[in-house]
Amino acid sequence: MAIRQGRTISLEKEIRIISSAAAVGRLEGEGPLKESFDRIFNDTTMGEKCWEKAESNLLSAAMQRALQKIKLEDSSLDAVFAGDLLNQCISSSFAARDMNVPFIGMFGACSTMALTTAMASLAIESGGINTCMAATSSHFCSAEKQFRFPLEYGGQRTPTAQRTVTGAGALILSEDFSPLNPRIKAVHLGKVEDLGIVDSTNMGAAMAPAARRTIADFLIDTNTLPSDYDAIFTGDLGLVGTRLLRELMLKEDNIDISSVHQDCGLMIFDRETQDVHSGGSGCGCCGSVLCGHILSEMRKGKLRNILFVATGALMSPVSSREGESIPGVAHLLNIVI
Repeated sequence: MAIRQGRTISLEKEIRIISSAAAVGRLEGEGPLKESFDRIFNDTTMGEKCWEKAESNLLSAAMQRALQKIKLEDSSLDAVFAGDLLNQCISSSFAARDMNVPFIGMFGACSTMALTTAMASLAIESGGINTCMAATSSHFCSAEKQFRFPLEYGGQRTPTAQRTVTGAGALILSEDFSPLNPRIKAVHLGKVEDLGIVDSTNMGAAMAPAARRTIADFLIDTNTLPSDYDAIFTGDLGLVGTRLLRELMLKEDNIDISSVHQDCGLMIFDRETQDVHSGGSGCGCCGSVLCGHILSEMRKGKLRNILFVATGALMSPVSSREGESIPGVAHLLNIVI
């Protein structure tokens, strides 16, 4: 049985990531992590007539590639845990509709990759599921259309704004005893934090408090220090959110994570040469970085013990128009090899 310390759940079973894949768009495929992605689409429409169908194709590509890598049929999966940013998670449900596998749709905004993986891991730990997939996606054009303005509007973006990543990540979890596969050692489900940020073009500021709370609580629960980990990866705080997170942890918790902290939103793009303002965001940001770059580095032995902390801004077009503040949440995975 799993062991609970505070709000951190340590898993007793050998729940490992037996396969993973990442698919991204053209701009992401020109960035610093281009060699770690399984598929790069140069056409952002992916052959479809609308952005929403394009995103679903992107997610399907990552899902199918993860299965192909280990020669597994989708019928061998007990469930697919997936979610995205689009209303009613249509990217995920449409991608799963041809798989003939039980589908568990989930929404955690940009924290969805950690959320789906955490819940899939707990399902395996419970004994009710043996092998399952966790996945997520986002698309720059579909996100702009839903949350901001159609691309044709040509609106100016503020320096604090982040570019939604056109990307998808999918991983397959199973109880497995191969030391070559990364293992989910513990999960920590985050609380909603809201410090009253109302600027939807500054999501890094909205999410940083949640990341700070989750990381600090996990370190207290496990009686560990940042230096005990090879890296602490946050989801998509971007430049502004990264600075705020580090400042908040020093001020509120007297914890310095700067020597081991990296943010997926800053890793996936080159801000010096790519016009992405404060960095990357979206479910597909940390989803593609985890399923592409991070897990690859773990399998090579370059990383052995990491914290993956995906962050989400829990806003909607309706809440933003009504002047509501933007709650944030962050879920954490401790992954080892």
